[in-house]
Amino acid sequence: MEIRSPSAYRRRSCKFKDFEQFKICSKNFNVQYHRIYNARLAALKDHLLQKAKAKWAECEVVILSELVEKSEDNNYIVIGTLYKHQELKPSILHELTKELQLPTHLSRTNYASFKDILFLEDDALRVKLVGNHMNIQSVVTGIVCAVFGHQLENGEFDVIDWCYPGYTSNLAKSIKPLEQLGKILIISGLDLVNNTQSLNLNLFSEWVTGMIGSSVIQTEVASIVCIIIAGNSIRGSIETYSHEGYFETKTHETNYKQTTISAHKLDNFLLPIVQCCSIVLMPGEFDPTCHTLPQQSLHPCILSQSSRFKSFYGATNPWIGSVNSRIVAGSSGQPILDIMKVAGLVNASPLTWLEQTLDWRHYAPTAPDTVPAYPFCSTDPFIMTECPDIYFAGNMDKYDTKLLTANQGQTIRLICIPKFSETQTAVLVDLQDLQTSPISFGCS
Repeated sequence: MEIRSPSAYRRRSCKFKDFEQFKICSKNFNVQYHRIYNARLAALKDHLLQKAKAKWAECEVVILSELVEKSEDNNYIVIGTLYKHQELKPSILHELTKELQLPTHLSRTNYASFKDILFLEDDALRVKLVGNHMNIQSVVTGIVCAVFGHQLENGEFDVIDWCYPGYTSNLAKSIKPLEQLGKILIISGLDLVNNTQSLNLNLFSEWVTGMIGSSVIQTEVASIVCIIIAGNSIRGSIETYSHEGYFETKTHETNYKQTTISAHKLDNFLLPIVQCCSIVLMPGEFDPTCHTLPQQSLHPCILSQSSRFKSFYGATNPWIGSVNSRIVAGSSGQPILDIMKVAGLVNASPLTWLEQTLDWRHYAPTAPDTVPAYPFCSTDPFIMTECPDIYFAGNMDKYDTKLLTANQGQTIRLICIPKFSETQTAVLVDLQDLQTSPISFGCS
């Protein structure tokens, strides 16, 4: 009987580059948050101005302070930042009532209501927007916007039409037809603190390392050049307890031990994978790093074994970089989940809002209003300056995707990455044609 020697598969090379758009070199928390809105408006104003003039060529562009002197009979173009006043939005006063054990509202999954009021503001003034042409439920605080309309006698601005900055104008690099770029695998929400089932993790590890599967499957796995882990790897949620009896139900020491054990478990899980494939590890909302966006990479000491390899890269959240000439950008999910809370479109999917952020040209428009963010002064790193080929959001409830072609020829693959701890699903993306396929590692 002839015994065949096992076939050897050579994994394709990976040319990786981090654009370092979200890295914070030095920190200063002695500044006010309004400066990031000023920086955001200043950076996007020229783009909006060109778009507004092309859309409403015959109309005059004015600033808010000039509206008072203008005629109420004429229409004008005004550029500013949207602010959505919401009574149900979390506030520090509500947090204090929790500390004092005073009655308060239950936590909400959506802050929108019919009482919401929309304003447009710049670095000097704020004006209330009215009219039925703009759907207040489709916008959130922090969007830089151009509105077209006229001022009313009471000082309010009646909106007739509006426009956003739009997609970034730079086109993605052309890909040669015969060029083999390989594939990337995106996964999120491992949640090792609460995910006690190790079978799906072992199946994932053995599949990625080529230890299981037929020759066809192993050939496909060998084409994976990079694995992106989009946050909440150690912990995927946090339990909230009332102040009364807190230490009787859960102690900080218990949480610390759980995090430590799960971090060691993650390190052991990544160790065999990082020895045969590049890994980009992004932190998530509940991982042990800074809570404010952009979250910085996990400290190498947390993953003492895996972090020693050159094929391991600790990334920020959000993150943007290139993998084999394809621009990849995304987050661990906080910006999209927060938009869903403050917007009023109940039936809109996360993929819809992911696409909308491209039109807003901003990764996290609700930061720092309802998403904790670092108080940047002169720049806003969340502004989109590159057109991504692949744009994803991690820790979603289910897998969803769309291939989007913009009006200037940009082709963008949008992907909602599901929580692995709940769905046991990862997403495989072909860098050549941007086709995607979910890969399930469930036991059923």
